[in-house]
Amino acid sequence: MADSTALLTDQYELTMVQAALRSGAAHRRCTFEVFSRKLPPGRRYGVVAGTGRVLEGLEQFRFGQAELDFLESRGIVDDAALDFLAGYRFSGEITGYAEGEVYLPGSPVLQVTASFAEACLLETFVLSIMNHDSAVASAGSRMVMAAGGPPERGGRPCVEMGSRRTQERSATASARAAAVVGFAATSNLEAARTWGLPALGTAAHAFTLLYDTEEEAFAAQVEAFGPGTTLLVDTYDVEAAVRKAVEIAGPELGAVRLDSGDLVEQAFWVRKLLDSLGNKETRIIVSSDLDEHAIARLAAAPVDSYGVGTRLVTGSGAPTASMVYKLVQREDDSGTPVSVEKAAAGKASAGGRKQALRSVDDHGHAEAEVLAAGTPLAETGYLGRQLQVPLVIEGEVQPGFTGAEGVERAAQRHRDSTAELPAEAHRLSEGDPVIPTVLVPAAGAP
Repeated sequence: MADSTALLTDQYELTMVQAALRSGAAHRRCTFEVFSRKLPPGRRYGVVAGTGRVLEGLEQFRFGQAELDFLESRGIVDDAALDFLAGYRFSGEITGYAEGEVYLPGSPVLQVTASFAEACLLETFVLSIMNHDSAVASAGSRMVMAAGGPPERGGRPCVEMGSRRTQERSATASARAAAVVGFAATSNLEAARTWGLPALGTAAHAFTLLYDTEEEAFAAQVEAFGPGTTLLVDTYDVEAAVRKAVEIAGPELGAVRLDSGDLVEQAFWVRKLLDSLGNKETRIIVSSDLDEHAIARLAAAPVDSYGVGTRLVTGSGAPTASMVYKLVQREDDSGTPVSVEKAAAGKASAGGRKQALRSVDDHGHAEAEVLAAGTPLAETGYLGRQLQVPLVIEGEVQPGFTGAEGVERAAQRHRDSTAELPAEAHRLSEGDPVIPTVLVPAAGAP
């Protein structure tokens, strides 16, 4: 049995359940929505990521004896709450944006409907995944756009290689999120194994420094992996290293990697040097703290692919998507649905369970994010595509959203979703969200 995910949560989720059980309100059917009130500064859109990991973890969200013993030993909840937790299994409904989809401020990217006790327990678990993965994916999407789009649409490949710059679980999650937005491969082997991602990697500077000479290091690598390998050429002198690499590997040398200095300038003269030596097919790979702005500056340089690490796994300056998990609808004592909303200054939320539609113009370009609570989408006056899909029905995770298949489907959804956006989405300068969010009031509302 896989490890339980139930304690990947905050204590107040459990204490709220205890209080609701005592008052008798725990059974009230509720809908919580996950959304971001705003995008990070400079971002024109966000990308939904982590949905598949939420669904994979949901199946292990159980309180086994070890978890119950811990809670009892600390006196965190009472016996009645422990009894409830012992039998906990999510039996409600989850709908949401398909993973890989673009989102805007207010977009209900996930809706969890169940009893208060069942749905409340998932808040921290859901947000910890969605906030991290969506932040990485949103940054990664901008990087892929700056690289000219995904390789299958003519862009230069981006490779995720940030495992050493973040916590080990975050490293695998980041690799997955990067794959969702079009990164061609990862250096992380656990992510490659878990989700079927392509993996790449050759050598670091330490390998060159292990040998008495650079020639010995290159020769050892070529002997082990063949001339099609990638040689790191900036440990000492780049020009000398490129010449040695060509001399040892010959015209079949796969690639050279540049990891320091002025990458734009170096790329130009390294390309010229390789061509002059007869290695016109040898590719140039660049790395070294790249972000979307650095990748954009390299657009005119003769670079073949990008290795991206630190800036990707930390969200390129926005390490969280700032998503929240808010109660928007509950039943009253008679079982009648009641819209609820938070009114605190700066943190207000719109009540009611919402339907979402991406309005498009006659050319298929997105115009607005339309959210309707209490009004059928067909009656809003907007045309487009409905954004929400069923993810969990009566506690059962629906097929196609988890594992390797889930990543593949999410990557396709991302390609289609970003292709639908106006050209402004490609701009890296600060600006408003690429399309506005329109909230359609319920019929009869003021």
